[in-house]
Amino acid sequence: MINIAIFASGEGTNAENLFNYFSNSSSVKIKLVVSNNENAGIVKRAEAFKKNIQIISKTALYNYTEQIVDFLKTEKVDLIVLAGFLLKIPEALVKAFPSQIINLHPALLPKHGGKGMYGLNVHKAVIEAGEKESGITVHYVNEEYDKGEHILQAKCIVEENETAESLAKKIHELEYEHFPKAIEKAIASIIL
Repeated sequence: MINIAIFASGEGTNAENLFNYFSNSSSVKIKLVVSNNENAGIVKRAEAFKKNIQIISKTALYNYTEQIVDFLKTEKVDLIVLAGFLLKIPEALVKAFPSQIINLHPALLPKHGGKGMYGLNVHKAVIEAGEKESGITVHYVNEEYDKGEHILQAKCIVEENETAESLAKKIHELEYEHFPKAIEKAIASIIL
C-alpha cells in the first residue's frame, strides 16, 4: 500500500479530485491532509471524506521540520503531494523524502515558475507574455521553487481574447484529468 499525504493551502478541489480518483484503489491510500490554513476549503473537503487533517503553521513547518518528518515517517507516508500548497518546502523535508514530493504547477515550466507564481498570478503572466499555449507541469520538488524534474506536462491553447479567469478554467480541467495520472507515474517509480 502506498500512503499519500496531500499538502494544500486553498480550496482543495484538486485534493477532492484525488480523494475520488483513489477512493476504490487497493494499492493507494490518501492517509492524511496537511494544511497551513485552518480556514481553507481543503479542511472542509477533507472532513467530508473523513481524512485525517493536520494543521501545521508556517512557523511550525520551518522551526519544527524534524518533528514533522518524524510524524510523516510514523504515519508511513510514501509520497507527499502538493496540491496548491503555498509554502516553500524546507530543505530538511525535501532531503527526508527524496523524489517523494511532487507538485502541481499551473503553467508550462520552466516558464512562469518561482516565488509568487500561483493562481491567477501565473495566468496573468502567461497572457502578458503573449504565450500561445499554457498548461500544467507536475514535477518533483527540490530545494528551489519549481525547478525539480518534470513528471508530466499537459497543454492547452491560449486564445487571443483569453482572460486570466478563462485560462484558469482550462488549467483546472487539465489538472483534474492529468494530476492523478502523474501521481500514478510517480508511484510506479517508488515501487520500482
